[in-house]
Amino acid sequence: MSTTHEYDVAVVGAGTAGCYAAATIAREGLDVVVVERKTAEEAGHIACGDALKGANAFPDAIPKEQIQPAFTNTDVDHGRFEIPQEDSVLEIPVPGELAVIDRWEYGRRLIDGAENAGAEFHYDTVVQDVTQDDDGRVTGVRAKRKGDVVEYEADVTVDGAGALSILQDKADLADATFDTNVAYSQFCSAYREIIEVEEPVDWSDALVFKPAEVAAGYIWYFPRTETTINAGLGFQMTEEPMKLVDDLKKDLRSRPEFKNATVTDKLGAALPTRRPYDSAVAPGFVAVGDSAGHVNPTTGGGIAGAAYAGKYAGEQAVRAIGEGDVSEEALWHYNERVMDHFGARYAGLDVYNILSTAIDVNGLTGLLARLPGEKLAEALYSGTTSFSPRLVAKTAKESYGFWEEIYQFYQTKNVADDLMGHYNRYPRRPGALDGWQSERDRLMEEAYAVTGADPKY
Repeated sequence: MSTTHEYDVAVVGAGTAGCYAAATIAREGLDVVVVERKTAEEAGHIACGDALKGANAFPDAIPKEQIQPAFTNTDVDHGRFEIPQEDSVLEIPVPGELAVIDRWEYGRRLIDGAENAGAEFHYDTVVQDVTQDDDGRVTGVRAKRKGDVVEYEADVTVDGAGALSILQDKADLADATFDTNVAYSQFCSAYREIIEVEEPVDWSDALVFKPAEVAAGYIWYFPRTETTINAGLGFQMTEEPMKLVDDLKKDLRSRPEFKNATVTDKLGAALPTRRPYDSAVAPGFVAVGDSAGHVNPTTGGGIAGAAYAGKYAGEQAVRAIGEGDVSEEALWHYNERVMDHFGARYAGLDVYNILSTAIDVNGLTGLLARLPGEKLAEALYSGTTSFSPRLVAKTAKESYGFWEEIYQFYQTKNVADDLMGHYNRYPRRPGALDGWQSERDRLMEEAYAVTGADPKY
């Protein structure tokens, strides 16, 4: 049995980006459907660290008061880096509003918000293919629901299907600017558990990070409440694989606050830890959130970027459909808005992620222990820092044995600054992308030379 549905826009995936895109489109009076592979009961259940930054400035297509009840801990105001190899703890400020959330409750409230705006949701529907016309324009998707074939025809298809999206595997995007330079080396594998402890932890006002035993890997403990902890870990897929479940159990057993703890939920995922896609548009097609690399490459955090990517994609889709032109050029302004808002910053942060893959664990932990906390915070969250040669000299004087890593960090900072400046000159039309990419690739060669890392792209 086969069924065909027609909509102005089909959104694949009911995550943050998909829900904000759908809500934005529906509020403008267009017909939009969200196609979600999970059941209605499971939708919104996503592996996540549960840390939400900048919620005070989220798009209003889904009002903040709609999602705020999912904010379970708003007292978090700093990060806590535990460095056992150095027997030290580094506390760093986290700029902006910060909350730890119940991610499943947050996901359900996003769906409610998009439904309240007028979006339809089709659950238990697994997309298997992308449909295109003779000119290569994406015209919708083909899916299966309980064994039956379901086709969705749409003027614009929004890919919110997450990391390693099947839509990008199935669509022929060779003639578009859409970024197809995607590989396993640009992702991390992560696993997290929700854990109930008997007594309140004494770090309930902090996001706790701890280097793992492999380079480019870390363990986190994020307190949803004083007694409910999101505990997880991940590693860059270029590195020696961690035994995620066993390694997390090992660390939990070493911490007295987790004695007699109870695990209430387990979930794993692949996450992009890469720069944003050079272009996330093709004729009739837009990618958002994890599907387009809209994630902070140093932390894996992507909720805020996904929310705004959904807003910008939704607004551009509405405009393109209204003008009767859903070509790549008509959708291009979406790329510009992403790069202008957070894409340049994330591209700069990607250089620090590349550095982390090139320094061994001892070098990385030594560097973390000796960097001023506020400088580390600037690098991790803004993509740049005012780390000067004078400060390098002062820090190096106090850091015998780690001079090379500290100076390497300073050189990396300079390359990240240059790269961010280049991203701030992102082209205004698709035809200028090749020239922009050539200069960007030249800057990336500098990044690999400074860090000593293997090429990531």
